[in-house]
Amino acid sequence: MSISLAKGQAISLEKADHSPLSRIRLGLGWDAASRGLFGRTKEVDLDASVILFAGAAAVDTVYYGQLKSHDGAVVHSGDNRTGDGDGDDEQILIDLAKLPDHIDAVAIVITSYTGQKFNEVKNVYARVTDIADYDSEVVRYDLAETGSSTGNVIAKLTRTAAGWQFTALGIPADGRVAKDLVPAALAQITK
Repeated sequence: MSISLAKGQAISLEKADHSPLSRIRLGLGWDAASRGLFGRTKEVDLDASVILFAGAAAVDTVYYGQLKSHDGAVVHSGDNRTGDGDGDDEQILIDLAKLPDHIDAVAIVITSYTGQKFNEVKNVYARVTDIADYDSEVVRYDLAETGSSTGNVIAKLTRTAAGWQFTALGIPADGRVAKDLVPAALAQITK
């Protein structure tokens, strides 16, 4: 059973029996917003990325230009340049059990390399599925706010004593690539 979160809400990433999830698929999706008199859309190229943090330091980034983390625990499925179609537009696999102990947070960010603004997209979401349970959806966050930013810190994963926690954020930021959003992501990680 999937849980839908509102901005600022958090949930522990665990199975129904309360054991921690170990391998997750992070799915991100979006659609181009209708524009003009006849409701035409233009392609929107957003990029999903994750920034791995150790304390207050960004130590690795997985994005369309680096599809795998240095430790191999995070793998990006590749770049979708249009947002067309149903379902996830980009996916990132995260083996939470393989993340080194010094990694205590993962920021999930979306950027527009071509500079398109979030008011040009709709139906933006982030979701987590359990790979071990046939990709059953565990949690979903639908971004309600749009605006004139070119990026968004959509969510974060934080390591707790009980396991990993997913927090819905939806924080607008400006940047064309993930590294541009490190300061905005760090501000959320250290909260």
